[in-house]
Amino acid sequence: MRILIVEDEPGISAFLKQGLEEESYAVDVAADGNMGLEMALSGEYDLILLDWMLPGMSGVEVCRVFRKNYKDTPIIFLTAKDTAEEAVFGLQSGANDYIRKPFNFDELLERIRVQLRPKSGEHAVFTLGTITLNTDTYEVRKSGELINLTQKEFALLEFLMRNKGKVCRRTRIIESVWDIHFEYNTGIIDVYINALRKKLALSDEENYIQTVRGVGYIAKE
Repeated sequence: MRILIVEDEPGISAFLKQGLEEESYAVDVAADGNMGLEMALSGEYDLILLDWMLPGMSGVEVCRVFRKNYKDTPIIFLTAKDTAEEAVFGLQSGANDYIRKPFNFDELLERIRVQLRPKSGEHAVFTLGTITLNTDTYEVRKSGELINLTQKEFALLEFLMRNKGKVCRRTRIIESVWDIHFEYNTGIIDVYINALRKKLALSDEENYIQTVRGVGYIAKE
C-alpha cells in the first residue's frame, strides 16, 4: 500500500513517514500544496494524508482539484482547525476523514486502516489457484496449509495477487513494495520471487507466478 503525505512541517512528515514505513506502507512526502497535487495526480496512491494549511496551495484546494480526477482515493486531513464548521467544510471539499493536530499516531493508524479496508463488494482475502492471502489476519495458505512468509515476501505476493492477470513491471514492483524511486538494480525482485516460489512449493502445473521476460511478473492461474 502506498501513501502520500503532503505536509510542510519537516518534523511531522519525518515522524509520519518513519512510523508508516514501520507498518509496511510505502510512503512519499511532498512539502507544499503544488508539489503535493502534482505527485498525487501523477502517482498511484492508495491514500493521501493532507495538511490543511500548506504553502502554494491550501490542502482544501489540493483536495478539490484532485477529486475532479480521482474519485475514490481516500484523503485524510491533518489539521489544527478545531471547529465543527471547519471540519464540515473540509469534508465537503472531498476529504474522507480528518484528524486534529496534535494527534496520537495509533489513532491515525487506525483511521488509515479504516479507509483502506475493502469496500463493499471487495474482499480482504485474495486467491490465486490454491493460494489464499488474507490481509486482515496477515496469513497466506496453500491448500489450507499455513505458509510462513517474511514481511517483504508477504507484501510482494499481495501486490502480485492484487494485480492478478496484469503484467507488473519491475519498476512498479520496486516502487510499490520496496519504496525505491530512482534507478536501482531490480535483481532483488528475482531473489524474492524465487523465495516465494520455493516457500509456496509451486509445481509445474501451479505456475501461478510467471516471468514476463524483460518486463516483470504476472500472477496468473
